Amino acid sequence: MNTSADTLNRIAATIESRKGQDAGKSYVASLFAKGPNAILKKLGEECAETLIAAKDQDREAILHETADLWFHSMVLLAHANIRIDEVIAELARREGVSGHDEKAARKAT
Repeated sequence: MNTSADTLNRIAATIESRKGQDAGKSYVASLFAKGPNAILKKLGEECAETLIAAKDQDREAILHETADLWFHSMVLLAHANIRIDEVIAELARREGVSGHDEKAARKAT
């Protein structure tokens, strides 16, 4: 069965495989080659575009911009050597926990 986690893991593996590749042949490789500032700049741009789409209540734009935001977040994760399953595990850990309680617990540690 193909799950959402499978899709995210396949995309994450593709992103990871672009590290050190020819920046002229791969958009992701070009981001890695430019370094963290380029990755963060692109992530910020996608975040802003997602917010504008939400403000405009444009369902299609929200969908597309959120996909871009998630993708570029995954590029950042790969740059930081954080696996997608670590993020999924963190979300699972938080499931059913009050956001206030979860945030307070992070401050305590």
